[in-house]
Amino acid sequence: MKKIGVVDTTFARVDMASEVIDVIKSSIPDAKIVRYTVPGIKDIPVAAKKLIEEEGCEIVITLGWVGKTLTDKLSYLALSIGLINVQLMTNRHIIDVTVHEDEAEDEKELYRIAIERSRKHAENLVALLTKGREALTKKAGKGIRQGYPDVGPIRE
Repeated sequence: MKKIGVVDTTFARVDMASEVIDVIKSSIPDAKIVRYTVPGIKDIPVAAKKLIEEEGCEIVITLGWVGKTLTDKLSYLALSIGLINVQLMTNRHIIDVTVHEDEAEDEKELYRIAIERSRKHAENLVALLTKGREALTKKAGKGIRQGYPDVGPIRE
């Protein structure tokens, strides 16, 4: 049985974790999913580390929401560095899914981005977990995006 950690925040304006869990459950029905909700993005790294070390999760997906201010963007930088450190300390993948509030002016579009990005990254997680490190190799260099249309490769 695969054990998967899902970390989300109360600051997020979309329940991205439910979307991720739906994708995982439809792909790996017997997966054990451990959800950990924290207040904000700077709390995500320790939650991911606890899921790996204390709960025995094989892989973790984190779902963050970044506001529009410089302070928010600096908090995202702290999150990113923290997640990189956790990955190096635990030798486990952490798939970081982050939505930046200034990606779209329209809330409907922001919602669409959040849902699509969450679901596509959950598919990446499933591929890595079930097929191994070469699971995404065929997609390398293809300009594939999560939340936006693919841009394609510069050359075939």
